[in-house]
Amino acid sequence: MNVTRPRLVLAALRGGAGKTTISVALAVALHRRGIRVVPFKKGPDYIDAAWLSLAAGAPCYNLDTFLIGREAVVRSFSRRAPEDSFSLIEGNRGLYDGMNSEGEHSTAELAKLLRSPVVLVIDCDKVTRTTGAMVLGCQTLDPTVNIRGAILNRVGGKRHAAMAQKSVEEYCHVPVLGVVPRMEHLPFPERHLGLIPPQEHDWARKALGEAGGIAEEFLDMDGLIRVARDAPPWCAEEVRDVAPESQIATKTVRIGVIRDSAFQFYYYENIEALADGGAEIVEISALEEKNLPDIDALYIGGGFPETQAERLSMNAGFRRSLKAAAEKGLPIYAECGGFLYLGESLTVADVSYPMVGALPVSFGMEKRPQGHGYTVLEADGENPFYPIGTRLNGHEFHYCRILSRGEGSEKTAFHVERGTGIDGTREGVTRKNILAGFTHVHALGTPQWAPALIGAAGRYRAQRQGQHPSPCGEDNASTK
Repeated sequence: MNVTRPRLVLAALRGGAGKTTISVALAVALHRRGIRVVPFKKGPDYIDAAWLSLAAGAPCYNLDTFLIGREAVVRSFSRRAPEDSFSLIEGNRGLYDGMNSEGEHSTAELAKLLRSPVVLVIDCDKVTRTTGAMVLGCQTLDPTVNIRGAILNRVGGKRHAAMAQKSVEEYCHVPVLGVVPRMEHLPFPERHLGLIPPQEHDWARKALGEAGGIAEEFLDMDGLIRVARDAPPWCAEEVRDVAPESQIATKTVRIGVIRDSAFQFYYYENIEALADGGAEIVEISALEEKNLPDIDALYIGGGFPETQAERLSMNAGFRRSLKAAAEKGLPIYAECGGFLYLGESLTVADVSYPMVGALPVSFGMEKRPQGHGYTVLEADGENPFYPIGTRLNGHEFHYCRILSRGEGSEKTAFHVERGTGIDGTREGVTRKNILAGFTHVHALGTPQWAPALIGAAGRYRAQRQGQHPSPCGEDNASTK
């Protein structure tokens, strides 16, 4: 069945070219016009997705072919991009940058998979006529990528803009759909390789307002809308916009998710998969709440606990209650920042802050990344969630390293085939019903993740109520 799915990929020649700022600005301006925006992000990223979600007033979904797989990307896009919406897809890195010289899993490959037009955001700082060469090079490298225009960013003045624009339109035969001047003060502050999460930014709404003004003043909004609406008809099998009925029955377990300014790295699809599978989601703040609420399992995502280390350490009552629950066997799945929080201590700038102490591991922050990029893991050790032999595609990005490991931290779940993990060869520390590591996974690419966490929660609930485990107890990964 062919349907109209207005869609647009915003790409660039490299990371740091201003693509995210332009994408967020465009989302705000479209939303102001009453156009329903469905934002998507290509690549392993939480922060850009959070800003896009806030700008569009809608969840931002991930479309990464390495993490999720090509077929799952198509299914997810089909399910989440209705006909009456504008699908805004932000790429990552350079247009053709992927896992190898062939550009596997690149933004260009995603654009071709989705048959989506591409608009390039070009950093014009200190270049004029070469702007045309950059666009022409992208057109020539793979003519099957549908490049429909360019946005010139960081332009110095009228003369600079005129030369750059003429070089693109005369030699590349595509329109310039925006000319954004060089700005001393951008609305979005940055840290490491990207923006600061909006959860930490007190002026997030003000920043979005400024971004929307940038789009209205400097982007060709009508031209960008026209490019999106001229996308080829979308032909894909119908995908129901709800989970199977068997998965949306009465909520049977309560799964806590720590979500605050210290822990905010969650794929929307992960939380959705837990809810669709029968879990009641209980949002928890490790900064504000005094005790862990009554839950059957806990999911702690990544974030920047180092920026909140003092506040996390000062909330001793919550730390004690979480440690006590872990000792009683509460199933806990922790990624990156959550891993740090479960440890004994976190050292930041020579100051050591006590953490939960559920794992006998101490961490320290470094100035350079200790692990960065896609990961491939194989489960070869007993753990609460994954059967032996399970292979996972994930990603890691952390400035933290392990300073010391005490007795009881020697059990690990995974052999690292690609990436760093905890020491270059191993990943995933296990203790009782805890599995914690630096790797993040996506529920659509790891379909066994949500059922495993829900199953562990069900067994723990039955145990506490003095009941026999339900049949899902047979899915206990550690017994397979």
